[in-house]
Amino acid sequence: MPNTAEVEKPVASLMGVTKKVGSKTLVSNLTLDIPQGQIFGFLGPNGAGKTTTIRMMVGLISISSGDILIGGRSIKDHFEEAVAQVGAIVENPEMYKFLTGYQNLKQYARMFPGVTKERIDEVVTLVGLGQRIHDKVKTYSLGMRQRLGVAQALLHRPKLLILDEPTNGLDPQGIRELRDYLRHLCQTEGTTVFVSSHLLSEMELMCDVVAIIQNGRLIEVKQLKAVAGAALPVGETLFEVSDPQAAFQVIGRGRSTEEGVVVEATREEIADINVRLVTAGVKVYAIRELSRSLEDQFLEITGGEGIE
Repeated sequence: MPNTAEVEKPVASLMGVTKKVGSKTLVSNLTLDIPQGQIFGFLGPNGAGKTTTIRMMVGLISISSGDILIGGRSIKDHFEEAVAQVGAIVENPEMYKFLTGYQNLKQYARMFPGVTKERIDEVVTLVGLGQRIHDKVKTYSLGMRQRLGVAQALLHRPKLLILDEPTNGLDPQGIRELRDYLRHLCQTEGTTVFVSSHLLSEMELMCDVVAIIQNGRLIEVKQLKAVAGAALPVGETLFEVSDPQAAFQVIGRGRSTEEGVVVEATREEIADINVRLVTAGVKVYAIRELSRSLEDQFLEITGGEGIE
């Protein structure tokens, strides 16, 4: 069983990463840790630097300053060792359409030592292409080609899977299938997924954590799901009551509304507040969590700018 320090070590770290083209700075001093075994989302307005960052992570463009570590190996100093731990689809997955899905995987497997027939069969099952893997790729839907691309990227058991806008062009069913496969991948193989997308609602359903960048700078990292025993940030809760003013006096904090009192509270505090209100003779009609969507938070953080 791995020790705690090893589990908590990030699979990738961006350390002061900067990309300049002439006098223009596309990414500025980006520092970010990507935890193991999670789906990590990457969001930003138009021109924020998401794709530029991903291209630096996979070595498609150079880093002006700073460094990126993947599995503890530097992209700049130990490129082959670092990138060997990465599987990636940047933009659209490329494949030979005149070959079958299986033949494509066999060709791709030749690029990596130790990829066996059993491993090819394993990833085919993992992405749910068992029924169509021996059909020619030109007969595949876009969603099936995306899944085949994910299978290609997984053949060598990468620690980090990087997907740049993987839901582009997919219908709602295809998006949901991809989301389910990525979640299954994290749970069964322990692979970390780093994904950029312009569909905020899907990112909210898919990701454990999201990082938001704007003008090439990191603005905020938000936890969307509790992972590894970590608690989510305290949210606002509305207590619908018979007498909001009396309830506010009992609770001693928060803010009054026509319906009741809104207060930031943990689960334990919610239970305690409920007991105190009832004991004080205030009727509690309902207790509701007031959650804002990722879209609301994103627009608030970025000042309402559009997204890529």
